[in-house]
Amino acid sequence: MVLKKKKKEIQVDAFSLDCQQLEKLQGFSKAEEQNLASLLLHCAQLSNGIQQIQCIKQIMPLVKAMDQNSACDPMLKACLEILGETYFSLNMKNPLKKVLASSLNGLPEWFMTLAVQSFVCCLREELKTTDVYLYRKVLDNLASCMEDFNLGRASITNLFEEVLQFLQKALLDIQEENRSNNGNRIVQTRLMHDLLMAIKVAMMLVQKLQENIQGSLWKNHESFVWQSMCNLLKSSSDFLMDETLLQTVQTTSGLAFILFTKAMYEPAEELPSLVSDLLCGSRKLASMPAWFVNNCGALCTEQLSDSVLLFLCHGALAMLDWKSGSMGENGEKLLLDIASVLLSLSSELKESSMATSLSRILAIWTNSALAALIPDSPNLKVKLNGNSEVVGKLLEYVYTHWEHPLDAVRHQSKLIFRNLLQIHRTIIAASDEKSDPFFARLTRRLLSLEWHVKGKYASLACLVECLGTENILQLDRSIPVQILNVMNDQSLAPYASDLLETMFTNHKVQFTSGSQKSTWIDQWHDVWVSPLLQILCEGNHDQTTYIIDYYLPKLLRCSPDSLSYMIRILQASADANLGSWSTRGALGALMACLRTARAHGHLELSNIMSRGLVSTESIKQGLVHQHNQVCIDALGLLCETHRSTEIVSVEEMQLILFFITYNLNSQSPSVRQQICSLLRKLFCRIRESSQVLYKWEQNKTKQELFEDSPKRNPLGILQKYQDFLSSLCDRLFEALFPGSSHPTRFSALSILGSVAEIFSVQKGQEQVFRLDQEINSARVRTLIQCFASTFEEVKVLAFELLMKLRDVVFSLQDSESLDLLFQAAMDLSTSTKPYDCVTASYLLNFLAYHEDLQHICLGKWIKHNPQMNEDTSVGTVEKNILAVIKLLLVNVEEEIFQAKKSLLQAAASFPMYGRVHCINGALQQLPLNNLMFVTEWKQIVARLILMSYELSAVVSPVVQSSSPEGLIPMDIDSETADRLHMILKEIQPQDTNDYFMQAKMLKEHCKIQSEKLAEHKPMENICTEMRGKESQICDVTAQMVLVCCWRSMKEVSLLLGTLCKLLPTQASSEPSHGLITVEQVKNIGDYFKHHLMQSRHRGAFELAYAGFVQLTETLSRCNSESLRKMPEQWLRCVLEEIKSCDPSSTLCATRRSAGIPFYIQALVASEPKKGKMDLLKMTIKELMSLASPSSEPPSAIPQVHALNILRALFRDTRLGENIMPYVADGIQAAILGFTSPIWAVRNSSTLLFSALITRIFGVKRGKDENSKKNRMTGAEFFSRFPSLYPFLLKQLEVVANTLNSEDEELKIHPSLFLLLLILGKLYPSPMDGTYSALSMAPFVPFIIRCGHSPVYRSREMSGRALVPFVMINEVPHTVLSLLKGLPDSASLCIRQNNIHGTLLQVSHLLQSYLDSKQLGNSDFEQGLSDIVTCIGSKLWLAKRPNPCLVTRAAFLDVLVMLSTHLGNSQKQVLLTGEELPFEPEGLQHAVAGLQAVLNSFNFQSLFGLFQMLVLHGGRISVKGKQLFLQTLSAEG
Repeated sequence: MVLKKKKKEIQVDAFSLDCQQLEKLQGFSKAEEQNLASLLLHCAQLSNGIQQIQCIKQIMPLVKAMDQNSACDPMLKACLEILGETYFSLNMKNPLKKVLASSLNGLPEWFMTLAVQSFVCCLREELKTTDVYLYRKVLDNLASCMEDFNLGRASITNLFEEVLQFLQKALLDIQEENRSNNGNRIVQTRLMHDLLMAIKVAMMLVQKLQENIQGSLWKNHESFVWQSMCNLLKSSSDFLMDETLLQTVQTTSGLAFILFTKAMYEPAEELPSLVSDLLCGSRKLASMPAWFVNNCGALCTEQLSDSVLLFLCHGALAMLDWKSGSMGENGEKLLLDIASVLLSLSSELKESSMATSLSRILAIWTNSALAALIPDSPNLKVKLNGNSEVVGKLLEYVYTHWEHPLDAVRHQSKLIFRNLLQIHRTIIAASDEKSDPFFARLTRRLLSLEWHVKGKYASLACLVECLGTENILQLDRSIPVQILNVMNDQSLAPYASDLLETMFTNHKVQFTSGSQKSTWIDQWHDVWVSPLLQILCEGNHDQTTYIIDYYLPKLLRCSPDSLSYMIRILQASADANLGSWSTRGALGALMACLRTARAHGHLELSNIMSRGLVSTESIKQGLVHQHNQVCIDALGLLCETHRSTEIVSVEEMQLILFFITYNLNSQSPSVRQQICSLLRKLFCRIRESSQVLYKWEQNKTKQELFEDSPKRNPLGILQKYQDFLSSLCDRLFEALFPGSSHPTRFSALSILGSVAEIFSVQKGQEQVFRLDQEINSARVRTLIQCFASTFEEVKVLAFELLMKLRDVVFSLQDSESLDLLFQAAMDLSTSTKPYDCVTASYLLNFLAYHEDLQHICLGKWIKHNPQMNEDTSVGTVEKNILAVIKLLLVNVEEEIFQAKKSLLQAAASFPMYGRVHCINGALQQLPLNNLMFVTEWKQIVARLILMSYELSAVVSPVVQSSSPEGLIPMDIDSETADRLHMILKEIQPQDTNDYFMQAKMLKEHCKIQSEKLAEHKPMENICTEMRGKESQICDVTAQMVLVCCWRSMKEVSLLLGTLCKLLPTQASSEPSHGLITVEQVKNIGDYFKHHLMQSRHRGAFELAYAGFVQLTETLSRCNSESLRKMPEQWLRCVLEEIKSCDPSSTLCATRRSAGIPFYIQALVASEPKKGKMDLLKMTIKELMSLASPSSEPPSAIPQVHALNILRALFRDTRLGENIMPYVADGIQAAILGFTSPIWAVRNSSTLLFSALITRIFGVKRGKDENSKKNRMTGAEFFSRFPSLYPFLLKQLEVVANTLNSEDEELKIHPSLFLLLLILGKLYPSPMDGTYSALSMAPFVPFIIRCGHSPVYRSREMSGRALVPFVMINEVPHTVLSLLKGLPDSASLCIRQNNIHGTLLQVSHLLQSYLDSKQLGNSDFEQGLSDIVTCIGSKLWLAKRPNPCLVTRAAFLDVLVMLSTHLGNSQKQVLLTGEELPFEPEGLQHAVAGLQAVLNSFNFQSLFGLFQMLVLHGGRISVKGKQLFLQTLSAEG
């Protein structure tokens, strides 16, 4: 069902006139007849903007009715002046402005002069504005005048010089004001947008009014217009070079620079050469005009930055005319120069916004190139055909960016690829695309790619558009099935479905336009529908779900007639194939198809039933099917419709009730969510259709009584709706019995909440059902009992439902029950069970909405404030919550006082965190920035902050201990001092914490003998018996104390974070109205810093981080510069403290630096993401300098902190792509840190390296270590991180040199594993071309040498890492050189590690080579033959003379791989030497050679085993391999 959003009512701000204008209109208006003045007067008196629009539309008919002589009428002149003043006073986005402009465009010609005079006067007044912050309004008006407004354009033409002067002044003033507000981000952002608007207006002026500047522009360089244009050109070049401005301002400045130069430069034919010189850095100043050099000196003389080059390229592409080669040969040269510059920048610009801009500008370049192609440009055609260097490099860019993390870059890569194909098609217009070598090679390469490569799908779709689906399918008929098999991965399903849609849509067009118009549908079904039905019946859950969601709707939209075919096939086997818990079966597939068809409007349920497509019994089977998704599809069939007002039939309602009976207790959260979502759609449909039925009933006529049944008896249907909803609610409330399961409660409460929300009473509408009429006291008790659930989501749902029904709920509650509930809430708030305080919070929040709460409950606890009771009109909730918080605050202050005496007693009897949690929950119910009792709240806030500090002081010694998990602090009570001291001594770690020193002092105070302590033996379960206030005995464990302490810290942190949100109120109003002061905020910041720096317990500092994030986000939005600068000051201070290596520092160097990374993370992430991210840059720079190993470090602790903080920053998703430019530096720091002799540095480096691998390659979601999903091609990797190329190469050389020693000493370089791990994450791609500047060849010899490592895992990884660095055509040569390097049996020095590493590398290279789908290539077959020949010469490694079973097994793997490949390619060939029919000579030789190798073993058992292997084309199992080795040993 498609739920249409109701259109928002357009809000139009009405305009008003001042007294003088009104008096003028009143003087001209006539009571007896309507004239222009009276119409304007009436319009001005309206307060509704929509009505004013209607009124303005009546102006032109009145004006057109006036004759030409009226041009001298003073009334007309006055009205036009008022219209001009009104136009310029309106906001740019106000629809009134556009309506007024549109109306005035129809002004008769004889009134234009008078109107222009009026508007010129108004515009002249606007241009006199001198306040920088009012420039924006003037700029908006200028822009409006030039946009399809004849009168405005004429006015600007008359004031052309004044407008130019204003724009010059505005650009300079805004730039100067921006400099003076350096650091004030809010003001600077506003000024940046004003500056951007000023540049755009200047561009519009030049573009739309060029006729005004032609006469005086280049003929007279002394004219005002020329000087003004020079100033505008100078400003645009300055802005272009200013790196401190926003990127959008620089981009627009690049456009303006080219536009202004184009307007001024002469001859125009030389302009492309000028731009080429600027881009290429030739700096031919002698050939440049003096005025250009004077105004753009920096561009002509300085080395241009990458960003400036990028924006210049954008300006040239956007502002020059590329159509039909209008700029001649100079234009063609510029086009190619721009491509060269952009491609060189692609390896330099890695910052996310710049990378996005580059991809977009490259896409613009391809559009320009397409436009520039004309028949008589042979040179350009040669340079831009598919085999050219430029196109090759652009394709290389596409291949390395089609899986970029940024959506925008991926999308632009697709556009570039499509345009490149179009360019080549245009160039070869006379020939056939199918036979074109470029298209053939590209298609073959794309099809050879793995299906996990997301870029493959969009590129294949572009190829399909060029070549047609049939041409692609001729290469491989199994492509549709392959793509459907990929759709079990949700990350690939959208790409796969888009490709399939392109293919089957194109295939249908090919069929229908061909000669097979009558028979095409059967062939089309065989290709696209039959595989789908088979997978729907037998596929796994994920695959079928994604196919139904992504593919099936598109297929039905393309061919709705295919639905009958699908139903016929599935219906035939539905009874026999009902499915199971793991497969849908035909019944499940049928339900899915019917659901999708109905939801998209291809079918109605009444037709389904009447035509016998599916029976009620079949739907019932589906509703209780053991496969969850079949149940959901059957329910969706009933609930989802294309029309939201379709009548719900009785059969549907009965089936829904049948479904509810059996499915409320679903154990799957996703299934429960889908059930609630589908039923919500059903309720919306009932509501919408009931409104239609009410209208039918009101408008019912006699004629309609004889028409279709819904209109004949709408009241009957409405009654059935009521009965159905009432029955449904009865069943849901029955399911909420005490002891019901969590899934049942969740489902029932969610559905009831939807009913209450959807059928809520709305003004002017009748509702078919009201849930509050079904509520009684027993059901209220049932809902309140849900608060006792241990699952908070059940508490949330119950609370929300009670709030929706609170009027009737409170009316059913007497004062006694309310009092009991309040007493229970207060008791639960001090429970030692953490979830009890959550229950207490929801109970108190619920009771806070009762009007008489203070009289019924709170009167026993606190005194009433008579001032608060005087005004009964103010919010009840605020009064109640204020009173509840006061009560809780008094209690927690008393408990803190007791906890100072005995923390153990507090942990056992009254843990304070429950009270604070309730305070926090109560504050969430209020609009904190719109409170009535400001004075009372100020006092409460101050007390809450002090209470937080006191509570934190009590519990912080525990969470700040170096081992808080086992700590019980010492109490002053002498009764328990002996035993407590013994416990403390037993669990005391070696730490400098002052709290432990206090414990030792307490020993002397209590006079405990050391001999007595020595008699105590260690205890496994440490507990303390103590007496509470009422002399009951309770056991206190260290865990109870810790839970009490860290939860208290958690609640304090969240409370302080909530209170910090009150800061904007203080900053935006009078100090007396603020609830929190600046000084309090600073103290809160110091508090968070103290605890994040010193807390050791993860639960404590993680929650302190949550509160601190709220504070930093609040500070970043402040108007006060001192507050806004605080995060930067805190950040600099903590970085200095980390660098200082002060021995007295309290920073925690263990526990991964504890809260320090969280502290810095919060400060950095609070920075606005659209700015320059200066804090992030500064932080990363400082941390990288600390993380890099130095020759003589004073201490390793700063390096450990830096590595741990970097790990946190790279893991923070909020930093997104802003952190990616620093990934390469992070990898270098991690690898170098792993060589440190200090364990702490190596440990932190390992953690950082792990985080970076995840950041680069994505989160690993499968168990397959070698899966290509979390990998990338070598070309893509080094394109994104070019600085890693020389670094990894150098490190790999160092590692390889340590393994090259001839002595027997075991030498393992620490970085070996990391280097091979990251190189092993790369894989080769058929798309890797020859245009990359980074060659992979230098890595190969070092990786080969790494295969000689004495560590088995390293040898294995080196084999995998070698593959992406060897080009596919170089594999045979590399394999042969590796095989030749294996020793002979007579060699004196045989190193089995070297042999094993070499064989593993051969195995991985061969596997990659055989998977490359180059079977038909003669070079491939010859290379294979040579490899087999070489293997025969090293056969002794598989025989008994080789004593190492590991290397013999590795050699056997190579044999098995070759035999499997040859067996698959020619299964009919037996190993008796039979000639291969029609087979190339090279492959014959390979098979014969392998046969000879195996025959050399000369025993029947091996021959038979191998023959079986070849004939079956499979791999040997582990057990089979062992048998093979035993045979080799016996026979060898």
